[in-house]
Amino acid sequence: MAKSYKLIIFTFLIFVLLTGNSSLRSSSSQLVNQSGEGPKIIKDDNLKAETVSKEELKFPTCMAFLGPDDILVLEKNEGTVKRIVNGTVQSDPLLDVKVAQKNERGMLGIAIDVKDPFNHNKGENTMQKQKPDNLYVFLFYTEAVSKDGDDVTEGKEPLGNRLYRYELANNKLVNPKLLLDLPTTPTGIHNGGKIIIGPDNNIYLTIGDLGIFDMIQKPSLVQNFKDGQKANGSGGIIRVTQNGKVVDGGILAKERPLNLYFSYGMRNSFGLDFDPVTGKLWDTENGPEYGDEINLVEPGFNSGWGKVQGIWEFTNQTIIKIFHNNTELVNFNGKGKYSSPEFVWNTTIGATDIKFLDSDKLGKIYENDIFVGDFHTGYLYHFDLSDDRTQLSLKEPLNDKLANTKDELQEISFGNGFGGITDLEVGPDGYLYILALNSGGRNCDPNLPNEPCVPYNGTNIGTIFRIVPIK
Repeated sequence: MAKSYKLIIFTFLIFVLLTGNSSLRSSSSQLVNQSGEGPKIIKDDNLKAETVSKEELKFPTCMAFLGPDDILVLEKNEGTVKRIVNGTVQSDPLLDVKVAQKNERGMLGIAIDVKDPFNHNKGENTMQKQKPDNLYVFLFYTEAVSKDGDDVTEGKEPLGNRLYRYELANNKLVNPKLLLDLPTTPTGIHNGGKIIIGPDNNIYLTIGDLGIFDMIQKPSLVQNFKDGQKANGSGGIIRVTQNGKVVDGGILAKERPLNLYFSYGMRNSFGLDFDPVTGKLWDTENGPEYGDEINLVEPGFNSGWGKVQGIWEFTNQTIIKIFHNNTELVNFNGKGKYSSPEFVWNTTIGATDIKFLDSDKLGKIYENDIFVGDFHTGYLYHFDLSDDRTQLSLKEPLNDKLANTKDELQEISFGNGFGGITDLEVGPDGYLYILALNSGGRNCDPNLPNEPCVPYNGTNIGTIFRIVPIK
């Protein structure tokens, strides 16, 4: 590759890093390898990644299973919920709503209300025993005023980042009930959008700081500014009942919207999951150009943003020093508690979903372990947990919980070449499913010499993969 072309790529990467690269937006920093190679499992020669559906999916963000070989997939900018049966995308969507499209706005999160529907290790599917028309489907999306993308084409601010509950009837999602109406401004970035149903049968959803730091506006109390604005429902994990009500009076305070927060102090997140053994919540969080995180999220957890990111103090988009002074943070009269991350990537990889593999179908050694996907390098990561499952079990050189270089990531790198991973799920068959952009084309890694990289081509075409044993 000519030196001038390398300089162009390097400049492009720096530009995206400085503008907040940990994003699921159509103008992301994702780079793709034009060789078209598919994903590979690099940690275990007994496993492979196979394609489940390669039919066109336009910027898919999340998926959920209705049953075996029956998957619902969201399309970010289309505002659609597609149904995929036996690998084939059905011609008519289950739902098509008006969504905003700017940056990370759009159709973002989905959850289905059946608690523990799959007995993975026995291969049984209790969801099949229920009538699908009895299901609730929960969707989180940025609702547009008049048509898809009118926030881009006409400058119309969206109606809101909204959580709806739908019923499934006759292959359509009907009878929408608005459960939550959350803010969307000032920028359209850091919308988060992952939703999940917890062991308590309540809804948990992620929403970022909405880019308030990028606009140099006054942050809020939940961004750890003691003289900040009142909380507005952004910058944390929100918890409500399946009817949209406050759970047990709230954690941080009794008044709304503070009583909605399960955690706060979050910049942006695309990953949530509950440990099937302990019932504890874990998340991923995106940093600016550094400090992607994995966190154990206890009730009232304060992730530290915007005073701390990763393990460092945060000032003017730069690392100053290791963070120690918890007295700088807002704790809501002791009800909020900061704890440092369980793992940190020094250079951001755009961490997306986190998933516990509650199955032994890939081998007992992986049962109930954590898997994490990323959006910028196409890697899938694997983590063991400590005996008490409150920490990750990390070997040298990662036992300091910090990945300083790419070489240090070898121990946890499970697979690569997936493209921009947006979601991870465990299917009714007990295998791990990966939803990713660009048909699994292997991403260029700027840390590797002589890699034939070109800027992301903007196609946003998605593929579903499944990790299975090699027979």
